Amino acid sequence: MIEPLIFEISRPGRCATSLPELDVEPAELPAGLVREELSLPEVSEADLIRHYTRLSQLNYAVDTGFYPLGSCTMKYNPKINEEVARLPGFARLHPYQDVETVQGALFLMYSLQAFLQEIGGFAGVSLQPAAGAHGELTGVLMMRAYHLDRGDVARDVVLVPDSAHGTNPASISMSGLRAVEVPSDERGNVDLETLAAACREHSDHLVGMMLTNPNTLGLFDEHLAEIVALVHEHGGLMYGDGANMNALLGITRPGDLGFDVLHYNLHKTFSTPHGGGGPGSGPVGASSALVDFLPGPIVAIDPERSEGDDPFFALINPPKSIGRVKSFYGHFGVMVRAYTYIRMLGAEGLRRVAEYAVLNGNYLMSQIKDVYHVPYDRTCMHEFVCEGRFPDAPGVRALDIAKRLIDYGFHPPTNYFPLIVHEALMIEPTETESKETLDRFAEALLKIAQEARTDPALLHQAPHNAPLRRLDEVRAAKELILRWQPE
Repeated sequence: MIEPLIFEISRPGRCATSLPELDVEPAELPAGLVREELSLPEVSEADLIRHYTRLSQLNYAVDTGFYPLGSCTMKYNPKINEEVARLPGFARLHPYQDVETVQGALFLMYSLQAFLQEIGGFAGVSLQPAAGAHGELTGVLMMRAYHLDRGDVARDVVLVPDSAHGTNPASISMSGLRAVEVPSDERGNVDLETLAAACREHSDHLVGMMLTNPNTLGLFDEHLAEIVALVHEHGGLMYGDGANMNALLGITRPGDLGFDVLHYNLHKTFSTPHGGGGPGSGPVGASSALVDFLPGPIVAIDPERSEGDDPFFALINPPKSIGRVKSFYGHFGVMVRAYTYIRMLGAEGLRRVAEYAVLNGNYLMSQIKDVYHVPYDRTCMHEFVCEGRFPDAPGVRALDIAKRLIDYGFHPPTNYFPLIVHEALMIEPTETESKETLDRFAEALLKIAQEARTDPALLHQAPHNAPLRRLDEVRAAKELILRWQPE
C-alpha cells in the first residue's frame, strides 16, 4: 500500500539546520532581496531528509528499472563515467581559463573529436551543439551555408520522410527553409518513386534531405544507396539524424554510406545520463564537402607551439565556419562521460553494443508480435514499432497499455510515435538489458493483452498502484500548474 504524499509538514519554530555565531559584523541585506510574504517551510532535519528521500524513491530511474523508450536509447550509465567526470581536474575547470592551463581537457576533446570522426566516417567533427535537435539545426545551417557559398541562393527546400522526428521539420523551418514530406512505402522505406518526383520538382531549389537511418520504425532503409544517389544527383546534400546510431556502431559508418553531415547523441549512443531536461550533447560530423563549415571553435594541434611528441592543443575556427552555436565549448561534462565510455569499450566493444542492441530488439519483437501487430514485419534494428490496439478489444488504446505497464513495474515505451503507425508503441530494449528482463517485459505485455479483452476497465483506470493515478492530460496541458503551492 502506497501512503499518500504529504507536503504540508511545516510547523512554526522547527528548524532543519543552525548557523554558527557570526564572527564578523552583520551586513544589511539590500532592500527587496527577502520577500516577507514568502511562506517558507519550517521543518526539522529528520522530516526534511525523510521527505526528499521518499520523493527520490518514487522516481523511476535507469538505475532501478528498464526504460523501453523507443528512439531514446535509455541504456544503463556505467558509474565509471561518473567517477571520471567528477575528477577535480575536469569538474573544477572554468571556460575562461587560458588554453595553457587546460591542455588535458583539450586533449580529451581532441581525442573525442577523432573517435567520433572515425566511428562516423567523417572528415571532421565539432562538439559544440548542446543536444540532438541543436545538432540537427547546426547541420541544416551548414548545408544552407554550403549552397550560399557556391552562389546557389535559390535553394530552400529540404526533403523529410513522413517517419522523421518532429524536430527535423522544426530545424528546417528555424533555418528559414521549407520542408517537403516524402511518404514511406509498404515496407517502411522511403518511397523511391515519390522521392524521385520530389527531387525533379525541386531540383533547382533542393538543399538536401534529412534522413534517420535506421528510421523511426527501427528499420534500415533498403533503398539507402538509391536515396543518396538521387539527392546528390540533384545537387542536394544528405543529412543524417544520428538518434539511432546505437544500431550501427562498429558495423557501418554513415559517412561511408553517403551522408554529408550527421549529429551524434552522446546522451543516447554513448551512455551519458539524459532525461528530465538535460544536459545532452549533439556533436556534428561533416564530410570533406562540409568540414570547412563546422561551427567553431574546435580543438586542433598547434604545430608552432608543439614540441616533439608533445602536442599543444588550441581552439580554432574552420575557414568557412557558420560560427558559434553554443556558449563556450559545448557540454564538457557530457563529453568526459562519452570519452570514458568509448575508451572503456574500444572498437570491438562498440561493435558488440550494436550487435546486442539489434539482437535484443529482434528478440523482444519475436516474443510479442503474434499478439501485438507489427505493421512493418521484417528484421528490425535496435527498436521496433507495434500497434497498441486489438480488433477484439476496440476500446483499448496504446495509452491504456502504457499506463497498465506501470502497475507491472515497467516504464512505458514511447507512445504515438511515429505518427504513421496507429496507436504506436515504440520499443527499444538497448543492449544493456538481460534476457530475463526482456522476458518479464514481454510477459507483462502479453498479460495486458489478455486483460484488454477480459477486463478493459482495468486498463482504462490504470495505473492502480502508483503514487499518482490517471491524469487528465488535456486539462493539464491547458491549465499549466508549474509549481506546488500550499493550500
